[in-house]
Amino acid sequence: MARYTGPRAKVARRFSDPIFGTSKSVTKKAYPPGQHGRGRRRKQSEYSIQLMEKQKAKYTYGVLEKQFANLFHKASRKEGITGTVLLQLLEARLDNTVFRLGIAPTRRAARQLVSHKHIIVNGQIVNIPSYTLKPGDNVGVREKSKSLEVVVDSLTGRPGNKFSWMQWNAELMEGTFINVPPREEIPEKIQEQLIVELYSK
Repeated sequence: MARYTGPRAKVARRFSDPIFGTSKSVTKKAYPPGQHGRGRRRKQSEYSIQLMEKQKAKYTYGVLEKQFANLFHKASRKEGITGTVLLQLLEARLDNTVFRLGIAPTRRAARQLVSHKHIIVNGQIVNIPSYTLKPGDNVGVREKSKSLEVVVDSLTGRPGNKFSWMQWNAELMEGTFINVPPREEIPEKIQEQLIVELYSK
């Protein structure tokens, strides 16, 4: 499964946002990475700003270029605001939902759990991280995998239902994807309109 395996701290510093989770480097080194990170930067072009926003969304959700472009074209064919639909499609991915439910501490760990067949959807094993969930789908941990250290540690001290579009059953170690999340409840700091403008060129 293709995925980004490079340095995460540098990417987080590039966007000045801890997109991979808590990162001390973002606060300790509050400037872009590289030899000229501290130096004066020239004014960014409109294209550069739009491209940065797309890259930020890609890295946040762990999606590669071709996948992201396909998702955008899928979103543009659906009813509604394209940028909002794009984020909703990203949120409906199985790996993202496993992360949101608290089964895995990061999206990268969630992808690994899914691809290693530890996650079930509606009682069936699904090992495709990009699998798109539909409202009403149940996502849980496979019976044999409920004692996995990464799962137990992640669920320990898990807060209540943090997101309104999901419901968690601690006893069954299973969550329900209730509905597509409204834009105002998606916590990611992404300006999706800039992505739409970039692909519209």
